[in-house]
Amino acid sequence: MRTLRFFVLGLFLLPAVVLPARAQQRNRQALEREKKQNLERMAEIRSVLKKTTSEKEVTLGQLKALNQQIKAQTEQIELLNEDLQLTDSEISELRQQSQKLTGDLTRLKKQYAEMIVRADRRRQQLNPLGFLFAADNFNQLIARYRYLKQYSNARQGQVKQIEEVQAQIKGKQVATERKRRQQKTTITAKVSESKKLENLKGEQDKVVKQLSQKESQLRDELAESRRSVARLESMITRIIAREARERAAREARERAERERLARVEAARKAAERKRAEEAAAKEKPTEDRPIAKAEPEPEKEVAKVDVPEKAEVDTRRDNNLNDAEMALASSFAASRRRLPWPVQRGFVSDRFGVHKHPVLGINISNPGIDIQTNAGETVRSVYEGVVMNVEYVMGSNNVVAIQHGDYFTIYAKLKSVSVRVGQRVKAREPIGVVATDAKGISELQFQVWKEFAKMNPETWLAPR
Repeated sequence: MRTLRFFVLGLFLLPAVVLPARAQQRNRQALEREKKQNLERMAEIRSVLKKTTSEKEVTLGQLKALNQQIKAQTEQIELLNEDLQLTDSEISELRQQSQKLTGDLTRLKKQYAEMIVRADRRRQQLNPLGFLFAADNFNQLIARYRYLKQYSNARQGQVKQIEEVQAQIKGKQVATERKRRQQKTTITAKVSESKKLENLKGEQDKVVKQLSQKESQLRDELAESRRSVARLESMITRIIAREARERAAREARERAERERLARVEAARKAAERKRAEEAAAKEKPTEDRPIAKAEPEPEKEVAKVDVPEKAEVDTRRDNNLNDAEMALASSFAASRRRLPWPVQRGFVSDRFGVHKHPVLGINISNPGIDIQTNAGETVRSVYEGVVMNVEYVMGSNNVVAIQHGDYFTIYAKLKSVSVRVGQRVKAREPIGVVATDAKGISELQFQVWKEFAKMNPETWLAPR
């Protein structure tokens, strides 16, 4: 019976070594997915960079593309380092599992040997048939038969378990060797990517040096860019203010209409009460007519005005949104970090907010993000909404503003526009084509506003 207990305990040894491998697999899958996404991003940047470097004159757009390529290249090396660390961890885990399995196998073989020795001694001391027929009664005979059967099954099960553990040890050895080969491949890839990074940094230094010699030109371009940004912001605040005025006027009209209907309803009920009072006066009792029992006067009704619930009232008082606009604004807000990109291919070449100029070193401010992409790239709406404005702004080309309740998305630097004011668009619906400037840079300016507050578009777009 002691051998049987050893056998049952041995069965629990096998699943225990599987759990860490599953946890490692989840980490491995996430890492491989991130490496694949970064490689795709690097390919996009290389595609854009190849077109900008084909121009004879170095440009700020080329430097921005190089900076992003270096950033992606550095990230790829970091991911490869992570890969090597994870592979080390996986190899270590495989070794520990293999050692544990080897220990389990030693114990199982020892238990099996002890079982064989005990079985041989029993055969010498007692014949199995004699053991069965020496039973005092039938029930004891059945119990002894079951004991012998269980003992035989335990031996067979232990042999099978030994074979399974041996197979697992072999599998761990094969997996360890495969991980070692993978590790060598990763090291080779890391060396290659590091050389690419050094080349990119050398090219970056060369471009920065050439651009530094054009400081006066860059300052003129920056001044013009700031004027363009100011014109664009002026246009955006103007259309948002216009929309706010229109919503306020609409709400005032609706409120006046509700008040008018309330007054009409109050007047109607007052007239009804007056007619009821006159009819009651005509029915006054006389000497020849018994006094009728007076019925209780109906309670005066206060005219009801259709007023929204408190939470809705507060919101409408702030921005005068109707139900459809409130629903759209709510669904837009719920889509934060999940909005599709306004272009299918490209990268953020200039980020939101205040940061240093890549060459001049002075502070510059971006009300949105610049997305550098390929020439002729289609620009798409990131969410359903209504086209509020289509306008040409000097320095920003064609600009499209789309309203999503009290949110607005702005798409500037478009070569052409395929939507009109008042048109309702869906998410991912084409609205135009990105423009390419005289230096061969194709760049989209994308902004997100909530009323008059500028927001960081990168926190709204889905990660890439």
